[in-house]
Parts: sequence; structure tokens; C-alpha cells
Amino acid sequence: MKQICLGIDIIEIQRVRQAFLTWGDRFLCRIYTAREMALYGNRIESLAVRFAGKEAVFKALSQPGLYFSWQDVEILSEVNGRPKVKLYGGALKRVNELGLDSLEISLSHSRENAVAMVIGISE
Repeated sequence: MKQICLGIDIIEIQRVRQAFLTWGDRFLCRIYTAREMALYGNRIESLAVRFAGKEAVFKALSQPGLYFSWQDVEILSEVNGRPKVKLYGGALKRVNELGLDSLEISLSHSRENAVAMVIGISE
């Protein structure tokens, strides 16, 4: 049976900027993986859009009472710039429970907002 899971999120980039200014590395280490911080740690727009991406993944995989660590979702860019989701821990377990074959993500941002959409598909 074909299944589709969808998640979308939008965030004001200023909220991520303010969280970083207030909490610094503590904020970064709580939300982002080491690779995300190494690649995007000095680019607030990239951090914000990845924050929205993680939220969109959580929504696509959601189930009442089920929570994931921020570290369970990693969003990197391929050589061609296309974003790619890599899952760990509880998020990976949930994808396997749902029998999803793929989890695709689209990211975008303006000067003020970052938005992400995730779709999980099983054939």
C-alpha cells in the first residue's frame, strides 16, 4: 500500500539569529550535528532553513507522544546543492516502522523567513 507523509515548516530567520546571539554554541550543539555546524555554522540563513527542515521532518514522521532528538536529523547539501536528509536514532527507527522508501526535502529562504517541506513516500 502506498503511503505519503508530509511535513512543512517556516521560521523567521531573526528568531534563529537571536537564539544564537543569546545561547551561542550551546544553541548550536543542541540543534545541529557536528557536520552541520562545520559547514553552516557561520551562515544564519543556512542554519535557519535547516532548523525549519528538521521541524518539517518531525512533522512528517509525527505520531502522538513520539519525540526525536534534534541530532536524529541531519540536513546537508550534495555537491550539486540539493539538500539531503540523513536520519539517526529514533527518526531512522520511525522511517523504518513506516516503511518509507525515500524522504525528500526542499529548502528555501528569503531575507526574513526560511521554509522547508519534506515528503516521505513508500511504494
